[in-house]
Amino acid sequence: MASNAPASVDTPARNWLRWLPGLALLKSYQAAWLPRDLAAGLVLTTMLVPVGIAYAEASGVPGVYGLYATIIPLLAYALFGPSRILVLGPDSALAAPILAVVLSVSGGDPMRAVAAASLMALVSGLFCIVFGLLRLGFITELLSKPIRYGYMNGIALTVLVSQLPKMFAIPIDDAGPLRELWQLGQAVSGGKTNWYSFSVGAATLAVILLLKRFDRVPGILIAVILATLAVSVFHLDALGVNVLGEIPQGLPTFALPWLSNADLVKILLGGVAVAMIAFADTSVLSRTYAARTHTRVDPNQEMVGLGVANLAAGFFQGFPVSSSASRTPVAEAAGSRTQLTGVVGAIAVAALLMVAPSLLRYLPNSALAAVVIAAAIGLFEFKDLRRIFRIQQWEFWLSMACFAGVAVFGAIPGICLAVVIAVIEFLWDGWRPHFAVLGRVPNLRGYHDLKRYPHAALIDGLVLFRWDAPLFFANAELFQQRLMEAVEASPTPVRRVVVAAEPVTSVDVTSADMLRELSRGLAKEGVALHFAEMKDPVRDKLKRFELTEIFRDDRFHPTVGSAVDAYLECVEAGLGEG
Repeated sequence: MASNAPASVDTPARNWLRWLPGLALLKSYQAAWLPRDLAAGLVLTTMLVPVGIAYAEASGVPGVYGLYATIIPLLAYALFGPSRILVLGPDSALAAPILAVVLSVSGGDPMRAVAAASLMALVSGLFCIVFGLLRLGFITELLSKPIRYGYMNGIALTVLVSQLPKMFAIPIDDAGPLRELWQLGQAVSGGKTNWYSFSVGAATLAVILLLKRFDRVPGILIAVILATLAVSVFHLDALGVNVLGEIPQGLPTFALPWLSNADLVKILLGGVAVAMIAFADTSVLSRTYAARTHTRVDPNQEMVGLGVANLAAGFFQGFPVSSSASRTPVAEAAGSRTQLTGVVGAIAVAALLMVAPSLLRYLPNSALAAVVIAAAIGLFEFKDLRRIFRIQQWEFWLSMACFAGVAVFGAIPGICLAVVIAVIEFLWDGWRPHFAVLGRVPNLRGYHDLKRYPHAALIDGLVLFRWDAPLFFANAELFQQRLMEAVEASPTPVRRVVVAAEPVTSVDVTSADMLRELSRGLAKEGVALHFAEMKDPVRDKLKRFELTEIFRDDRFHPTVGSAVDAYLECVEAGLGEG
């Protein structure tokens, strides 16, 4: 009785707390974790500040809003996020789609840019929350790995190219990565480069990449501090090196973002696009660290946690956020044990804004561009693409098509193209699936494909037909065509067709109607249509589609072997087509 009592008492609380994993964790929080969480939070802060500002600039909004988009989402995710160690905030993978929308609707007005980005965060947050509550966390798995590589490589190129003008201190119109490169090349060849700005940015990038190999060294922080000191000591801002300048003191305030005379469709599509990217990255990173810590993370709750973080960012002057593949390892290496690490980091960033915002005054924009470029370089994937090219070239070229779409048309159209290609890829695989006519192979159990075993023996009057895909509207006619071809190709008059239906995982109305017509057509020729190994859910659908009068219980067999035995018994008993 003692073991059962706590369960009955705690059930209501557990049901309520399951939506607040961070709060639920407090019940089992260990005092020994506190020093490590505090230390990890302070170490994490050294990356949160420069990276937050850099990704804000890369997303087309003033740098301080990157700190706002760091503080609030970290606090929100600490309550609603299921992962104990994941760090959320501005992310390089989201910079390109955010920038594409912000530039197109803001008209160069920084406040309109902030409002547009905040609206995208609200759209992204609502999308994630709704899909999480509907338990649709699997949706991002619809994009295959080659397609994900393609659009991420395209986004990485877009982000990298968008930062090059800041490195050279050259203003460039937003026109897509390839056209921007052309404009940049013309400007550099025309002598418009500020080489002081480029030198600061290039040196910052070199330091970051050099120190990246040392896991416990805060390379970004060291590089940014050195760049800031160089500008301050040598007065490089007077020589044309653009700096961050004064940032407002204080914390973000609650605000309802809105834009008049704006293309809300672009904001809506952009918000959905960044939600898909953010959750794809977050789910992978979350599962990776869950495996390391031997814990389980609910992908639907992960979507809710990410959604709440984005919603909070949108209401507090932030922009869309995602998990970070660079800051999360820093937190882990520093000894983080729970979400309290993110809370400590958020409080430390807030304290900086309240007490010493002037410390960031001489932070050069070219150094911030170097931070983003270093992150963009890490987004590129080449090694696994070489493997894919070696083993399946058509999927490699799908990846290249997605890459080209993002590179030529920009982030949002490119991502939409990736989704369309993913749907086409899925439909194509189901539209033209593998099928087989089966026969007996000597000394080999079961029934096997005649194409693989040409000498397999057929059973007089019986066609064993296997269809290796779900039956749905796109392949229903092809199924009927291929089955009738198998009947016509039979060396003996056919009395029964048995569909080996184990690979058929679903049917729809179109395919059900096709089966009805097929059965009636075969019956007129004296041929009975039977099924073997059909899954119970698929059979239940046939009943729901009112096919039970045509396909009686004796038309279904548990195995192909039992279907063959039943046919042979009918033949011996002289029962005709049965």
